[in-house]
Amino acid sequence: QVQLVESGGGSVQAGGSLRLSCAASGATDSTYCMAWFRQAPGKEREGVAAIYTRGTSTYYADSVKGRFTISQDNAKNTLYLQMYSLKPEDTAMYYCAAGKVCTWDQRSYNYWGQGTQVTVSS
Repeated sequence: QVQLVESGGGSVQAGGSLRLSCAASGATDSTYCMAWFRQAPGKEREGVAAIYTRGTSTYYADSVKGRFTISQDNAKNTLYLQMYSLKPEDTAMYYCAAGKVCTWDQRSYNYWGQGTQVTVSS
């Protein structure tokens, strides 16, 4: 089992920045990909960014490319999502997920955090 705990969400104005963190514990060696997903009210959950834990390959949704950066600190078992130039449409619950393959298919991820809310006002 892997436990994931997100933090760092909050309310910011458009153009602002936030950094989300996801602390992982448990059998983290069983996972190879960490990702961030988000779900806005009334919308389906969508992939935002992903990274292979044993390498440096990163993946981003088109909507966040150039504004968001995913990174990891393996020594701390912590995943980050640095968000710049936030827009109101970035408002959502952000979830950390762990799995074996980096895809945008939620079914590829075995473990999920509880989420952290990001609200961007115009």
